[in-house]
Amino acid sequence: MGLVPYGEALEFQRTLVEARKADRIPDQLLLLQHPPVITLGAKVRNDRSHVLATDEALDEAGVSLFEAGRGGDVTYHGPGQLVGYPILDLRPDRCDVHRYVRDLEAVMIAIAAGFGVRAERVPGLTGAWVGRNKLAAIGVRISRWITSHGFALNVSTDLAHFGLIVPCGIADRGVTSLGELLGAAPPMPAVEDAAIASFAAVFDRQPAAAAAIQPGTGP
Repeated sequence: MGLVPYGEALEFQRTLVEARKADRIPDQLLLLQHPPVITLGAKVRNDRSHVLATDEALDEAGVSLFEAGRGGDVTYHGPGQLVGYPILDLRPDRCDVHRYVRDLEAVMIAIAAGFGVRAERVPGLTGAWVGRNKLAAIGVRISRWITSHGFALNVSTDLAHFGLIVPCGIADRGVTSLGELLGAAPPMPAVEDAAIASFAAVFDRQPAAAAAIQPGTGP
């Protein structure tokens, strides 16, 4: 979907979730990037302590702030980061939130492996990690077993912007990207293709041609 403002993507997800609940559309996987934005998860929606920058500093840096409506803490999205929003019906046989998060981690680990990067899980934390640095973050919402929100994989992201926050509320760990780990970031289309293949394998789905749907058009 290219670069999509966060507010537009948020409303688009809500529209697709309602359409999926009504069985008007099949399962979807949205792949996109956002302009620079900090998002607050449900755990910290009334708590700005993990946002280190002032409103003035955010304005100066061109970074917006949104309450996301997903699980988790605070995170950053920006160009060069592949964001994936699965709109899936987990019924009848995948109605397990813990399993769903672990499956998303498996997707992230598989994508990294395809580019020669060994990522792994860290007990007690979510996401995909390389050493003590987070390569991919996960934050989900599930309503009547229909999923939204999802994952964010750093490809060529400006990692300096993570200094505006305490990423995911974890002060003693860092962040990294495929570009930083490999010395040069792989092309985003190649990462998108890897995401589709890995997601299909983990969730036992068959990719179909992308529908001609964009924010504002409705399903």
